[in-house]
Amino acid sequence: MKYLVLILLAGIGGTGFAAEVTPNATPNLPPAEIVIRVLRANPAVQAAGSQLQAEEANRSRLEAGQYEWNVRLGSQQRKTYPNNNPNERFSEWNAALERPLRLPGKAALDAELGAAGVALAQTAQGDALHETSRNLLKSWFVWLKEGATATQWAAQLTLLDQQTKSVKRRQQLGDAARLESILSEAAFAQADAQLAQAKVRERSAAEDLRRRFPGLPLDKPEQIAEPTAITGSAQEWLDAILKESHELGIARNETQKAQAQAGRSNRDRVPDPTLGVHVSSERGGEDHILGAYISIPLPGGARRSASDAAYAQANAASYREAGALQKITAESAALYHSANAALATWQASRNAAESLTRAAEMTARAYQLGEGSLNELLAARRLANEAQLAARLLQLEALELRYRLLLDAHLLWDFD
Repeated sequence: MKYLVLILLAGIGGTGFAAEVTPNATPNLPPAEIVIRVLRANPAVQAAGSQLQAEEANRSRLEAGQYEWNVRLGSQQRKTYPNNNPNERFSEWNAALERPLRLPGKAALDAELGAAGVALAQTAQGDALHETSRNLLKSWFVWLKEGATATQWAAQLTLLDQQTKSVKRRQQLGDAARLESILSEAAFAQADAQLAQAKVRERSAAEDLRRRFPGLPLDKPEQIAEPTAITGSAQEWLDAILKESHELGIARNETQKAQAQAGRSNRDRVPDPTLGVHVSSERGGEDHILGAYISIPLPGGARRSASDAAYAQANAASYREAGALQKITAESAALYHSANAALATWQASRNAAESLTRAAEMTARAYQLGEGSLNELLAARRLANEAQLAARLLQLEALELRYRLLLDAHLLWDFD
């Protein structure tokens, strides 16, 4: 089983991450130094730091061992009934000093077990920081997307307001029916409702960011940056992500800790002896006794069963590590392909939005010249608005996926 993870790693190995990545320019993101400060102050990250301190203390405990000196004191009264002699009474006492001895090899295994616990806590601290940064990135783009939606509906509302006023003027001049005015007002009201809902969602997303990440400045960007192409092959990105993956690191550390625990449990099949010396005074001080003793527990089936269970748990940890490797490999490959495809998807959506916008403008001019109907104009503007909104959201989606890829490869927000 211990070779299973190595085989899986060999199966996905590549030539190394050779792509040039320059994440210094990160438009539409808050300042990196503020992000790092906010993330380090997060309760989940602070809890992971405290857990690391606990594991460091536990390592010291394991290295010292639970092998303490024991003192035993006793007192008794002795009464004798000799034949033809008066009864005798004596005060007696005894004292003993003893200590369990850790057998050779166990101290090194205890130190190894403590070090494995510290390594696991260190990796878990990094994982807490990484997962918190993922959550921040996701929440940040939820806020940006809701803001973009509100901006798009505000622009649409402005167009429909101008259209409604134009239709009313035409109606007053007798060039438009009352029905056209009603349809125009209805379209304006629908857009106004959509804008109100978008603003509510934007405020909700902003409040979520403020509550979960205090101190993060919510400065809305003036414009959405254009996504750039993902450089490097899928294998190069996969190798980089696997190299830095805290989730995989936790699985590996858990395997190492379980293996150390199995080795220690195996050594415990031979119990530790207890050595001691004792002194006693009997018959009122007439007899003085000084001696030494050794106490050795007789091992039973429980120790053997505990060792077998520890080895089974170590095997289980190895399988979980292999499963984590497969999971992270699949997720990282999917993320790369999604980020790579997002750019082309956005570009196609942008082209569609530009074409539909031109079509809506042409339909508007035709309507003004009396060559088209209001229904055609409303439909054209609705399609153009939907296409523009989709293009905005896909643009942000492409940016988010690119930043998520950089984040998982530890090329965004340097925490070291």
